[in-house]
Amino acid sequence: MGVGNAMPITSEIYQVGGADFTAPEDAAVYLINFGGHAALVDTGCGRHMERLLDNIQSVPLRLDQIEYLLLTHCHFDHTGGAWALRNQLNCQVVAHDRDAVFIEQGDDRVSAATWYGANLHPCAVDHKLLEIEETIDLGGRSLKAIHIPGHSPGSVAFVTVSDGQTVLFGQDVHGPLHPVLRSDAADYYRSLQRLLEVNADILCEGHFGVISGKARVAKFIRSYLKQ
Repeated sequence: MGVGNAMPITSEIYQVGGADFTAPEDAAVYLINFGGHAALVDTGCGRHMERLLDNIQSVPLRLDQIEYLLLTHCHFDHTGGAWALRNQLNCQVVAHDRDAVFIEQGDDRVSAATWYGANLHPCAVDHKLLEIEETIDLGGRSLKAIHIPGHSPGSVAFVTVSDGQTVLFGQDVHGPLHPVLRSDAADYYRSLQRLLEVNADILCEGHFGVISGKARVAKFIRSYLKQ
C-alpha cells in the first residue's frame, strides 16, 4: 500500500478522488465516515483504483467499513469504477432508478464512456432510488438523496450534516446538457432551484471542488441559472 492523499472537508468528510487525487479524467470522489460507518460518493473512471484505495485508507479507514457506494449519476467519470469497487468492497451500490438502467446495462453511449475511449462495465445497483427525496441510514446518521434530473434523467444530490454544517454533494451542478446524455433543460433549471433550497454551507461539486459558505454556494448554483 502506498502513501495516500485525502483532503479533510469536515472532521467526517474527505475528498479522496478526482483530478488532483487519482487521475486527470476523474470526477471528484468523496468519502463520508460516520464513526467507522462509511460511504463513497462516486468512483471516478476507475483507471487508478489503487490510488483511490490508498487515499481511503489514509483517513484512516478500513476498506471493509465502507457500506455504500452512492452514485450521483450514470456518467463514466463518476461510475467507471463502480463494478470493481462493488466487488472489492462488498458494499451496496445506490443510484436513481432512471440512471440505474444505464449503469446495469453498461451503456457506453448514455454514460459517455465513448467520450473517454472506454467501456462502462455493467454494475448491479442494489438500491434503486424512486422518490424525489429518500433517506439513507449510515451508522444511525441520515443522508438525504434528492432527485435532481436535468444533466441526466436520474441525477441525484446527497445531503448530510457534519460538524453542524449542511453538506451538499451536488457533483455536476454545472451540467453540461447534451442530447446524448438524455439531458433536459427544463428539468435542469428546476433542479438548480431545488439545490438552492438546501441552503448548504458546503458544496462538494464534481469538477469544481469544494465550495464553502452559504453565500458562495448559492452564488455558484445561481450562476448556472443565468445561462
